[in-house]
Amino acid sequence: MGKGRVCAWKVCNLIMALFFALAAYVQVNDPDAGMWIVLYSVPSLLTLLVGLHPDITGNFLWKILSDLHVLACCLGATCLGWFLVSHKKGHVIQEEEGRSAIDGVRLAIALCISALPFMIWLYIYLNTEMRALWPEHCKTVI
Repeated sequence: MGKGRVCAWKVCNLIMALFFALAAYVQVNDPDAGMWIVLYSVPSLLTLLVGLHPDITGNFLWKILSDLHVLACCLGATCLGWFLVSHKKGHVIQEEEGRSAIDGVRLAIALCISALPFMIWLYIYLNTEMRALWPEHCKTVI
């Protein structure tokens, strides 16, 4: 990788570390601040380490910490999803945001924007020509 790309990679990781650190900082007034501060501090630390030393991603402790954080976030998202499904009060169209035609269009746009990253990832993943251009470390991830 060229020197400019390495520098850009480091800067992007340092910006993300700053973003996660600020996100952790603003949780101080939250009723469950302890949980949110930890959830934002871990990725802040991980991206800071990658920004300072990009080869740290091969370190065993870094991998374990990032895997445990992803697992905890997935478990939390699953619990939240279960809670929302089990306590739903009605259908989304019965809510105020889905009643009129304009609100339905806004709802459809929001759903499309939410699904766009997954559709792009699926397109890139299924497109073999594009996948052939991936660096070697990206080919072995999934």
